[in-house]
Amino acid sequence: MSFDTVIQDSQYALPWTVLVAEDNPDDCRMTEEAWNEAQLGHELRFVHDGKELLDYLYNRGNFVDAETAPRPGVILLDLNMPQKSGSEALMEIKTDPALARIPIIILTTSKAAQDMLKTSVLGVNGYITKPGTFNGYIQMMENLVRNWSEMMELPFSARDPGPSDWLGKTALC
Repeated sequence: MSFDTVIQDSQYALPWTVLVAEDNPDDCRMTEEAWNEAQLGHELRFVHDGKELLDYLYNRGNFVDAETAPRPGVILLDLNMPQKSGSEALMEIKTDPALARIPIIILTTSKAAQDMLKTSVLGVNGYITKPGTFNGYIQMMENLVRNWSEMMELPFSARDPGPSDWLGKTALC
């Protein structure tokens, strides 16, 4: 198999799916509009609470068909969501060897040091405080894709799913 084939077949090859777990419809709309305005070329999908996020990742419920729920290249995760909080979902994802390698960036209004520390300990890969303006959202999305595209292009190990290659690599924004 050629190197190009390996890269093309990689689940981390671009373009990749960005999965946003956000319960606030206004924040979803702002995120989607900024994403479209920035013309980033990657697929953006939404789930609206921690339970729905896990259903998506495990292909359960409304997400049984893996084609309608592609494995995300990165998850943007709000902390305060109904049914299952972002922290609870994060803990479940990072302790499951089949999911632990998916990079997760917290996208929240919280600037609390305790939230940053707690999510860092749980294995989050980044922490971004939601911008207050539409232009801020556009800039955030452009920076996110630019920075994470570079990281996603790094070679991942070929071993079976196991502990995250990303654990302990946290970027606070």
